[in-house]
Amino acid sequence: MQNSEKRGREFIAYEYKEVTADPGQISFFIDGYENFGWKVDENIPQGYLEEAPPGAMRRKNTIRLKRDRKIMNKAELTRLQRNFEACVAEIGHLEKEKTSHPTILAITVGIVGTAFMAGSTFAVTASPPHIALCVILAIPGFLGWILPYFLYKSGVSRKTRKLTPLIEEKYDEIYEICEKGSKLLN
Repeated sequence: MQNSEKRGREFIAYEYKEVTADPGQISFFIDGYENFGWKVDENIPQGYLEEAPPGAMRRKNTIRLKRDRKIMNKAELTRLQRNFEACVAEIGHLEKEKTSHPTILAITVGIVGTAFMAGSTFAVTASPPHIALCVILAIPGFLGWILPYFLYKSGVSRKTRKLTPLIEEKYDEIYEICEKGSKLLN
């Protein structure tokens, strides 16, 4: 009886794809790729990929997908999938942009503050010591050490308000692309 069940099953050739994503985006990617004919491959356990640049460990999930090689409208689905992946990459870029400029500004102000503190230190250790110059240079030095935190926070807040509508537009574009892909599958 088992032999007759095995003989009744048709051969299906699959193509495979691996997608690496942050743990919070796994469902988003699975739902998105299903609209282009991909299904999670249950034959292989879904795992973690360690990306370990020096000093930082980020956990990423690897999603293993498969789809029928003889799927209808494959060329159009592949084109839509590339658009989907480009939109996802652009969203990732916009998310990083929220913090990149504020970080650069905060680091620059911190370095300038450190330079003023160095000047203050050299002024007080000079022979004879220049106390007035030391105090004058120490004030912007301390400000250069205190302000970066507040500059960073306000910069991130400002960038977030500016970029959130753009990110939402990209998500809307992704949903339209996925809807088109889903219609092609049915």
